[in-house]
Amino acid sequence: MRVIDTLKAIPESARFDVVVIGAGGAGMAAALFAAIEGKSVLLVERTEYVGGTTAWSAGTTWVPGTHHAATVNKTDSLADAARYLTNAVGERTPASLRQAFLDNGPRAVKLVETNSEVKFRPYTKHPDYISDLGGSTLNGRALEPLPFDGRLLGDLFRLIRPPIPEFTVLGGMMVDRTDINHLLGMTQSLASFRHSLKIVLRHAGDRLRHPRGTRLVMGNALVGRLLYSLSTRSNVTLTLNTSVGKIACGADGVESVELAQGARGRSVRVTGGVVLASGGFNRHPRLRQEMLPGADPAWCPGAPGHTGAVQDLARGLGAYYGTGGMTHAFWAPVSIRARADGSQAVFPHFVMDRAKPGMLTVNQAGERFLNESTSYHLFGLAMQKAHQASPSIPAYLICDAEAIRKYGIGMVRPGGKGLAPFLADGYLTQGNTLEELAQKLGINAAGLKASVAKINAYAETGVDPDFQRGVTAYQQNIGDPAWMGKNPSIGPLTHASYYAVRLYPGDIGASTGLTTDADARVLGEGERPIPGLYAVGNDMHSIMGGAYPAPGITIGPGLVFAYLAARHAAARARQQDLGKT
Repeated sequence: MRVIDTLKAIPESARFDVVVIGAGGAGMAAALFAAIEGKSVLLVERTEYVGGTTAWSAGTTWVPGTHHAATVNKTDSLADAARYLTNAVGERTPASLRQAFLDNGPRAVKLVETNSEVKFRPYTKHPDYISDLGGSTLNGRALEPLPFDGRLLGDLFRLIRPPIPEFTVLGGMMVDRTDINHLLGMTQSLASFRHSLKIVLRHAGDRLRHPRGTRLVMGNALVGRLLYSLSTRSNVTLTLNTSVGKIACGADGVESVELAQGARGRSVRVTGGVVLASGGFNRHPRLRQEMLPGADPAWCPGAPGHTGAVQDLARGLGAYYGTGGMTHAFWAPVSIRARADGSQAVFPHFVMDRAKPGMLTVNQAGERFLNESTSYHLFGLAMQKAHQASPSIPAYLICDAEAIRKYGIGMVRPGGKGLAPFLADGYLTQGNTLEELAQKLGINAAGLKASVAKINAYAETGVDPDFQRGVTAYQQNIGDPAWMGKNPSIGPLTHASYYAVRLYPGDIGASTGLTTDADARVLGEGERPIPGLYAVGNDMHSIMGGAYPAPGITIGPGLVFAYLAARHAAARARQQDLGKT
């Protein structure tokens, strides 16, 4: 792979078979699949890093029916997966696109693993999120990238978007769920002690040579593996800090792309196609106001590249947004804290705290208004819906001293120590009594006391008659399996002091995107494909229709439709070449 620092390095007459706009997970996958096809590829990224929001994610990749599935679930089938998606998504998106995803997913995963260093494994238990729907499963569909040694990248390591600092420990050491469990249990288990010692010693060595740890896990591991795989291929060119000013079409479709880097511009010809993978519209100033009203941009935990600018270019060519989704974005509750350097940390509350025993969420009236153990997407939607009737933004995640010691809360680590900085800057609020906590938060004390009294009673029976917390397999999975109570998601709040963090609905990615066909070709006038123009990742209208049925339902389809787009664009490039001979 050739990495260019200036557009001067691209000749005036440059021609590429495939140009990919956006070097997030889907864009890098599209570039890799096109390179595997033997085509010349230009990968264009407008920021200084590759990886996009994928680099900040868990890297989970939801693709049913792969060769990995049978190792943990021998009974699952693509027919069951299709039934589940029909139940979860319904008629919000064409069934044909969902079927294209299911039919080609196993092939895409096999191809990329066979021809690159991108490697996955199934997690032993990783349930679909709406696990009470027919066709759902407890494992086999959600894949996670294998950890990756970033030292193999050499100087390219600096190009990977660093993880969110609050998701690291010991000054930049990345940890995944397995690592966290070992670190928390290192004094109770010899195996956990050995695992913890190994990764800590590795990190200590890293810090002598690198600004952060080079043992990459989760989304950073996937991005690292994609980047390393691209780096081994001479038919790939990568340019950073580069924007796209125009996509030009002729009688036969897309012909060229105009690039800009500061005051310098360059036009490159395209034979196969342009793949849009810029991350969606979430930071588009006008579209955000129109499509996500009331959602402050400061609540968005996504990477900074998704401005929607190339979607504007595509719409100028006749492309249009998909319709019918239940929401324009995917959501998660987030908490916010100012960092010492003046930047803002936006922390998504995915699984580590809100569904654990000894925690509950209330609104300004001090009342519970949702199921704390539901998926983060439904949690974010429930906050917005409840806010229309009673102030619920921010909401307040409440716990007692025992819960914060066992699980932490938001950016506060488990252990119950080191609370002073979080209390000092107001991220964490503490009260010796529930009345004192309510007074400091400015919420109704009587309502909070009543809500805690109810959850304490529900902990005794294990039944939440108000919101059915901890009922499904998914909800129980993100509770505490070691909890000795009757419901792994419900426990009493009885140990003073009491603590709270404020929650906001943060958009974690776009659901609404450009309408495409089953080959990821962008559709234009008359629902006809715009020749040579493709959209993948969050630039493509999600096949999930605004639902969030499982972990990794953005990265999984992003990978599969990247494969389909690259394959189609490569075939188009071959046809163009044949036409000139």
